[in-house]
Amino acid sequence: MRHGSLFSGIGGFDLASEWMGWENIFHCEIDPFCQRVLKHHFPNATTHTNITDVDFRHYRGHIDIISGGFPCQPYSQAGKRRGSDDPRHLFPQMLRCIREIQPKWVVGENVHGIITWNDGEVFEDIHTQMGAEGYEMQSFVLPASSVGAPHQRNRTFFIGRNIANSDMLGCKGIGISRIVEKKKPRREKRFEQLCDIEHKWKKFPTQSPICGGDDGIPERMDDITIPKWRRESLKAYGNAVVPQLIFAIFQAIEETDKAMAQ
Repeated sequence: MRHGSLFSGIGGFDLASEWMGWENIFHCEIDPFCQRVLKHHFPNATTHTNITDVDFRHYRGHIDIISGGFPCQPYSQAGKRRGSDDPRHLFPQMLRCIREIQPKWVVGENVHGIITWNDGEVFEDIHTQMGAEGYEMQSFVLPASSVGAPHQRNRTFFIGRNIANSDMLGCKGIGISRIVEKKKPRREKRFEQLCDIEHKWKKFPTQSPICGGDDGIPERMDDITIPKWRRESLKAYGNAVVPQLIFAIFQAIEETDKAMAQ
């Protein structure tokens, strides 16, 4: 599978893609600190910065899956919840990218609060707009604790499969539900070799992660941090997805893809 990430942060989706044995084709991230981390750890992927300035059409036919944790501030319970009136409401840009590339799969991520903002207006709009682009959608609220993290951290995931030009309708068989039924993703040798499935979670008594050990991000992902950027490092960890959870989602997608191809 060939993967491209949007709003990439320090590369949680990209790291999970690497664990899957997939190829990271590009990442797109506007924050300078996160760009430095991405370029250091994923040097073979093309770096894009401001998503509003990127024409993604040349990737059509070359990307199988797009991931993206589009900015959560417009919907977060911790913010002003301005929703689609917030300039950081960037799902329309993600939708444009999807329209231009037409990948087989899409995985979007945001805070739990996106479900309730304005009685679910944005949540429903995402499903409607993705459906209009030819994607069959499923959404899940999954906690980081489902893969052993020492905090709940519920996140909303939007998973879509492009069925516009496919005779294999229905991605309802995708096995996402098994993620919340197990403490850890299925054990696989390649995963154990790359990230240690047991993972040395640091049992901080926190609800919101305060460091990488709480977040499932290997320490090597932050090994280029310099002291004056420590605050940027903590912010990046706080915004990052838990890659072990993304790995489990990617596993389910790959298994579903293979089953549908039979």
